[in-house]
Amino acid sequence: MPENTARRTLDGAVDFVLEVGTEEIPARFLPAAIEQLEARGRALFEESLLGAKDIVAYATPRRLVLLVAGVAQRQVDREADVKGPAKKAAFDAEGRPTKAAEGFAKSQGVDPADLVVKAVAGGEYVFAHKHVAGRAAEDVLGEALPKLITSLEWPKLMRWGDHDLRFVRPVKWLLALYRGTVVQFSLDGVTSGRTTLGHRFLHPEALSVATAADYLAVARVGQVIVDPAERRAQIIAQLRALATKAGGKAIEDPDLLTEVTHLVEYPTALIGRFAPEYLQLPADVLITSMKHHQRFFPVLDDQGRLAPLFITVRNGDDYALDVVRAGNEKVLRARLADAKFFYDDDLKRPLADRVAELDRVAFQERLGTMGDKTRRLEALTADILGLAHRPLVETVRRAAHLAKADLVTSMVKEFPELQGRMGQVYAEKSGEPAEVAVAVGEQYRPAFAGDEVPSTVAGKVLALADKVDTLAAAFGIGLVPTGSQDPYGLRRAAQGVVAILLAADFRLSLGQLIDRAFSHLGDLAAKAAEGRPALMDFLRARLTNAMAEAGLRYDVIEATLAAGFDDPARAFERARALASVRDEEAFADVVTAFTRAANLAGKTAAVRPVDPALFEHDAERRLLEAYESVAAEALVMENDGRYTAFLRELSKLRPAVDAFFDAVMVMVDDQRVRENRLNLLRSVSGLATRVADLSKLVAAPAAKA
Repeated sequence: MPENTARRTLDGAVDFVLEVGTEEIPARFLPAAIEQLEARGRALFEESLLGAKDIVAYATPRRLVLLVAGVAQRQVDREADVKGPAKKAAFDAEGRPTKAAEGFAKSQGVDPADLVVKAVAGGEYVFAHKHVAGRAAEDVLGEALPKLITSLEWPKLMRWGDHDLRFVRPVKWLLALYRGTVVQFSLDGVTSGRTTLGHRFLHPEALSVATAADYLAVARVGQVIVDPAERRAQIIAQLRALATKAGGKAIEDPDLLTEVTHLVEYPTALIGRFAPEYLQLPADVLITSMKHHQRFFPVLDDQGRLAPLFITVRNGDDYALDVVRAGNEKVLRARLADAKFFYDDDLKRPLADRVAELDRVAFQERLGTMGDKTRRLEALTADILGLAHRPLVETVRRAAHLAKADLVTSMVKEFPELQGRMGQVYAEKSGEPAEVAVAVGEQYRPAFAGDEVPSTVAGKVLALADKVDTLAAAFGIGLVPTGSQDPYGLRRAAQGVVAILLAADFRLSLGQLIDRAFSHLGDLAAKAAEGRPALMDFLRARLTNAMAEAGLRYDVIEATLAAGFDDPARAFERARALASVRDEEAFADVVTAFTRAANLAGKTAAVRPVDPALFEHDAERRLLEAYESVAAEALVMENDGRYTAFLRELSKLRPAVDAFFDAVMVMVDDQRVRENRLNLLRSVSGLATRVADLSKLVAAPAAKA
């Protein structure tokens, strides 16, 4: 989830603070938790009628914090109509209040005679009109805060001891203050107060907070920087200072920065070293060893090459940094020694010699082994080349053959993040052609939203085949993502397919590609193909997302995709063309003409060539002539990909369409004449739908009279 790294400060003095103290929360959970807490806190204050000028949420590994400015002392008094039972349940046949009406009136503190009947959606109901006195902020919040805390959603929940509460981690303390007053409530046996805890090691003693406005200052006394944006800024500043002093530049990986920010409450960076001999390892191995396993930031020298340096961030101050540095260097040294052993051992055999071992590596229980997947990749890449007419058969076939071989190497078994990248390294070391090695290295791209697609045609073909095979295989056996559950990364794979096809310098039929992928599933092929409609819808949804992210209107997207998306790149071009002309005054003529034609054309199921011998009016002949003239030009434009010109060309049909409807009655009794006229209109309306279904457009500009 993208994280807003901008500093957030309240607009106004703090009136209310909530702090939920816990055991350490996993760093990856916190960005989403901050967003949820702020959004749900905002909703709470709106619903509670206490007002709130501004709200901000913060978090550290040990605390969730909500700060609010501009909170009223109490709710305003108000008049309210409270809905009760239905009229037929509230009064008997003689109009006397029933026990239901009396009970409702008593619960609302009004006399049954004062109940009024109102007609609302669903029927007539009784209402109690009452004056509601506003309650003090402390009382309202005391009731609402437990619900706010327990409403937060987490990837994983836990329950501890004999407690009933299910939460991300055990709750250790609760602080809740409205100005200087404690907001009283309890949660799972923990009672709220004005006490917070400082940094676990730097200031473990409890700290008392006098007022909500004092909270941040008191937390800082406790060596806790509550605002994650401030912690991140401090980390970046320290990284740059240490790297510059060492004559280099730290790799400020955004994901690692986010993770480290949420691992600490008081960051202090330090620089360490490792033996230069390890620089002989591939850069990816070094970076992965430092980043993924130790949370270290690699450092580049002044030539942009990896230096034998790293920067790490401790959760504490600068006390005994030499001891901390030595410990981190020792751990990294052991990690790199292992990596060097694996690397040297892997190089003893050519990558191609490992392909046979893939038959002993499971892909999926019902879909066979990685060896089976490799053979499907070889077949599917050949299909793609055939569909795209690319003379790269040997290069891509070899890349497909080697694609998964690095999965059985010692390095990838130890560092799964390096699959594909180590395949490229080992292919190069084994003497494979450079284009083969690069394709092997690019097969998993794009690996995430915003990632680059493969840079080579061979890489695009292999990556496309890999993703399409996974999708076809999964949908073929019913492994369709549901809700947020997507254990096989199928959404990511589908996004990758769309991204590659939009960026590829070759065109192919998505439907044909999917069919080929299903055909290579062996004994499962016939049954698996039943998943085709669901898979095409799944890919359509990913293409919709890509178009929306490009800024296209939803109705333009729907209109375009309704006309087909078998070639996603062409569909994208059609959508851009439609977006460029939809607000032009002249385009209203296109929409008007084709909507009128389509409305009637849909009333016939018979599709036959238009027979001029059945024409009874000159307007019919003129419309056919206009259609044939415009179609001849428009189809050339479509074939050339000039979709904007295509759409503008259609406006020339407006006069002939108007004249046709002025002079001709379409739905006559003579069936042959009627169907001939409907087929003429079908031809006219069908011309536009080669690019877009114009009926899907919303609020198109008004046509000229």
